[in-house]
Amino acid sequence: MTTALITGATAGIGAAFARRLAADGHNLVLVARDTERLRAQATELHDGHGIEAEVLTADLSTDAGIEAVAARLTDRVSPVDLLVNNAGFGNKGRYLDVPVADELTMLKVHCEAVLRLTSAAAGSMRERGRGGVVNVASVAAFLPRGTYGASKAWVVQFTQGAAKDLAGSGVRLMALCPGFVRTEFHERAGMGTGSIPDWMWLDADKLVTAALADLARGRSVSIPDPRYKALMSLVKLTPRSVLGGVTSRAGRTYGPQ
Repeated sequence: MTTALITGATAGIGAAFARRLAADGHNLVLVARDTERLRAQATELHDGHGIEAEVLTADLSTDAGIEAVAARLTDRVSPVDLLVNNAGFGNKGRYLDVPVADELTMLKVHCEAVLRLTSAAAGSMRERGRGGVVNVASVAAFLPRGTYGASKAWVVQFTQGAAKDLAGSGVRLMALCPGFVRTEFHERAGMGTGSIPDWMWLDADKLVTAALADLARGRSVSIPDPRYKALMSLVKLTPRSVLGGVTSRAGRTYGPQ
């Protein structure tokens, strides 16, 4: 039986990955900061699907947290076959309104942790000749809007480059780029969601189904919804000078900086 490790596993997209992978018969390593929620989730998935669900409490904004997860990813006795780097958050406010310390914490979680955990996982997977990594980014990666989008753009570029370097090794890497998903993301950042049109919301479980299908197809980037695929196609055709003004106004209304 294969094992999947999921960061940010207790809510939103991470929880949806956990439900789907457990239902498919994968053992799990669930990673988040809240031990009580992790244990409750692990019990529910074990009882509901008969899989083993391991709990690993870690704060990926700290070196100790990253090192703890990296150590688990390099465990040769109980190897991890699929890594889902899902942990992340957004800061509320425009650039320069957000303290630099908060911006650096976001970069620690979105970039440094993703780099270090992907490297730990992919190195072990390459030795075995098989495995997969899903790095959760965002459609914000394709828009010239603030530090959140910039951090997710790094995730996409890093994942695509690493996927090319590991081609033929048996290790698949994919950046997952969803749009708005009903999770705890906006609530934790103190962002209102009442102005976001209903059609822009995605279902986390359907998103995960589409993402896993794209991973199986060998895609290095997944935009798991026809609506957002169409929007991103328009983005590619729009001049950056025009796009910057549009995304600036939309970002203040709909999303994080």
